[in-house]
Amino acid sequence: MSRVLFPNIGAYQQEWLGVGDGHQLYLEQSGNPNGIPVIYLHGGPGGGSSKNHRRYFDPEKYRIILFDQRGCGRSKPSPSLHQNTPNHLINDMEAIRKHLKISQWLVTGGSWGTTLALLYGIAHPERVLAFILRGIFLGTAAEYDWLYTQDGAAGFFPEYYREFIEQCADIQCASTLQGYYDLLTGDNEIAAIAASKAWCLWELRLSTIEHHNIEPHHITDAHQALCMAKISSYYFVNNCFIDEGFILTAIEKIKAIPGIILHGRYDMVCQMRYADKLVKAWPNAQLQILPKAGHGGFETQTIDGFCKAADTMASFIAERGS
Repeated sequence: MSRVLFPNIGAYQQEWLGVGDGHQLYLEQSGNPNGIPVIYLHGGPGGGSSKNHRRYFDPEKYRIILFDQRGCGRSKPSPSLHQNTPNHLINDMEAIRKHLKISQWLVTGGSWGTTLALLYGIAHPERVLAFILRGIFLGTAAEYDWLYTQDGAAGFFPEYYREFIEQCADIQCASTLQGYYDLLTGDNEIAAIAASKAWCLWELRLSTIEHHNIEPHHITDAHQALCMAKISSYYFVNNCFIDEGFILTAIEKIKAIPGIILHGRYDMVCQMRYADKLVKAWPNAQLQILPKAGHGGFETQTIDGFCKAADTMASFIAERGS
């Protein structure tokens, strides 16, 4: 029987945590204050957390921690590129952990959240009980090329890609990715808003195989779109500020930590091959291929897989602790 999300619950604590550099992180907790600490890392970069992310986890078993990464969502200021790199985000996670007086936690996330989770684990393996990662993204040049050149996902969605590159048609730039970054960080606010909606529309159209005919009017939150597009393009033109191939090279640091990897067979944002490469290099990770899922975090099989993985990890962590 397929699992559905746990019932909608409210947060029992919400706050803004100062982490330096002028940044304040939106931070919330829900579920059982005495449960297994779990942190969920949202996608993007720049995507922001959702109340539905709480619903992957049994609220009786888990102390559920969500936050908006610096510069986006409800964090302040947003959107902001100031002092915004993976190292800053890793330090922010450590600031959250210490603030909440947690010694170890289950680290989970989706899409870009998997990248950040892996980077955090490599930097602080002693703080990680286990991982649940959905839609692997390793931050390599081939992955950017797949998304933003005509030789990748554009081959499956040529009409949508033509719409996507129209935003950059009138500017001189080395690549579509660079063109978007220039528009999104330029002085023309109207052009930046239009570019942010086009950026999010392209990714949204690639993200799901359960929903069709996604049009510009479906991008309803202009602030969220601007955060997502501006921060993502900034990260991607800078190769996510990580060396090519770094995660696979450094995976030795977390090889003893168990992980469940969920990946949609038809994920057109993050290709399956990178999840496969990851588990080949990480003997304690188990790859679960979702045969009728794409990239979206709330497709039917993805919800089923994530909720079951969270229950499996709750049992594993409880048994290991007893």
